[in-house]
Amino acid sequence: MKISLPNARLSFPTLFSHGSFNGESTGKFEATFILDAKDNADAIKAINLEIARLIKDELKGAKLGDDRVCLKDGNDSDRDENKGKFTIKSSTKKRPMLIDRDKSPICEADNVLYAGCYVNAIVTLWAQNNGYGKRINAQLDGIQ
Repeated sequence: MKISLPNARLSFPTLFSHGSFNGESTGKFEATFILDAKDNADAIKAINLEIARLIKDELKGAKLGDDRVCLKDGNDSDRDENKGKFTIKSSTKKRPMLIDRDKSPICEADNVLYAGCYVNAIVTLWAQNNGYGKRINAQLDGIQ
């Protein structure tokens, strides 16, 4: 299910080239979105409903720890600046659609997508159930 994240704050974006970990390419384009608990209440509700559905239908009711779900509650953090916020980490192996306000394509040289800017995003939640474990992940579909 595709979920719209309006007016989300962009964090840790690797949108124009693959991300890296310990100097090695992850093979993925990635972004984390910071959602305000009040302003993004509808999106957070939709995400939680989809997580519950995926756990029930795809993972047969498996109990997942907070570290196994892409949506994180900032109130569970020790950092005050995270209170009242949620984060959702997303990634994709193919370059996501990146468009400007007028829906024209964005390239890196445009310098309009950067950590801290506010964007509208689309993510798709999916259940992972393989040799690497059971999780609920978010696929990054596009950013405006």
